[in-house]
Amino acid sequence: MARLKRKSPALQVARERLAGLKKFRTEPDFGPALSVPAYETEINGYAAAETSYNQDLAALDDKQNRLDARESGLKDLNLRIQAAVKAQFGPDSSEYELVGGTRRSDRKKPTRKGSGGSNTNK
Repeated sequence: MARLKRKSPALQVARERLAGLKKFRTEPDFGPALSVPAYETEINGYAAAETSYNQDLAALDDKQNRLDARESGLKDLNLRIQAAVKAQFGPDSSEYELVGGTRRSDRKKPTRKGSGGSNTNK
C-alpha cells in the first residue's frame, strides 16, 4: 500500500499570494525583513524539499514492495524445505522436529466430549 504523498495547503496559498504580489505595478516595500524575492525563494525551497520527500516515499514504497515479494518467496521456501524433510525422514522423525515440525507421536490425541445427555448437577 502506497504511502500518502505530502501536499501542503500552505504552499498552495503561498503560490497564490506570490502570483498576486507579482501583479503589482511596483514591487511593494514591506521593510527589510519581508521582500518578494525572499518570499519566492522560501516558496521554491519548500516546494523542492516537499518534492524530494515525496520522491523518497515513492522509493521507499518500491523497496517495501520488493522486500514483501522476497518475504513471500522465503515463506514458500520454508514450507517446501519442511515438506522435503518430512518426505525424506518421515513425519515422526527427529529431523522433522529440528526444522520446526511437530512429530506425529508428540501430537495431542483428540478427546471426544460426552454425548451431553447426562447432567450431574441436578
